Amino acid sequence: MNAQLRTALDLANRSVAVLPLRAGKVPFGNCPACRNNACGGRPNMKTAGPCTCPGVCHGWAAATTDTPTLTSPQWARVWAQAQAVAYHPGGARLTVVDLDNAEAGAWARQCLPATRTVLTTRGEHWIYRGAMQSANAVRPGVDIKSFMAYARWLGPGTGTMANLPDAVRALVAKKSLPIRPVTVPAPAGGGECPHRRPAYLARGIAMAEQRITDATSAMHATVYRTFLAVLSAHGRCGCLTDAHVGRLFAAAQAKGETVRHCNDAWTNALTRLGL
Repeated sequence: MNAQLRTALDLANRSVAVLPLRAGKVPFGNCPACRNNACGGRPNMKTAGPCTCPGVCHGWAAATTDTPTLTSPQWARVWAQAQAVAYHPGGARLTVVDLDNAEAGAWARQCLPATRTVLTTRGEHWIYRGAMQSANAVRPGVDIKSFMAYARWLGPGTGTMANLPDAVRALVAKKSLPIRPVTVPAPAGGGECPHRRPAYLARGIAMAEQRITDATSAMHATVYRTFLAVLSAHGRCGCLTDAHVGRLFAAAQAKGETVRHCNDAWTNALTRLGL
């Protein structure tokens, strides 16, 4: 058993979801069956974990606390090549403020409450208790790593961990991307859509929004399945408008999904249904 695997198992035993990193400190690539998100993806916001394929797949979403998975033959070959261990901060209900240089560190010391600090090769990781949406380059030299992201494990750090401050959440709010929903084609047969009864359509969209909002795990998979359900009911008749789709995308983005993930999930659902 190499040092990386020993570290990973120790963290997993403390309920921290982990994954191996290859040279360059990046995750191992997807297997051929999952390339370009062809399998629909299975990231889990709470405990992470791969899709149904047995390999180390889906980047940050490969992170797991499952010891049999970490020590399986499929993963053993990867651990032999691993250069470092990473973890999923959001799954551990943590947020990492990644400070890439001295200027970013000086800004943090001036503007953010003190918390647990881990030295990195170029700067510092400031770790807060609480999870949120991740975002890169929220200001010069500063990335936010929590849900749907990974951080390299560099030791437990020093200092007392503080609660996630509003000042960090505000950085990502300013960075939020606009919603660009996919337009649903009109019904091939024409005529009035039977689903345009306001109560029926409104209830369906509201239920879909609530399903996404209430999800605490398997976020990307939940969004995909919800999009699939909505399109199964309303995708062929053309009753969905950009406003309806925008509401679904907004609900997903509020839970940490990016515009790209939303578009991927929507496109995969359309393809699955032959739309």
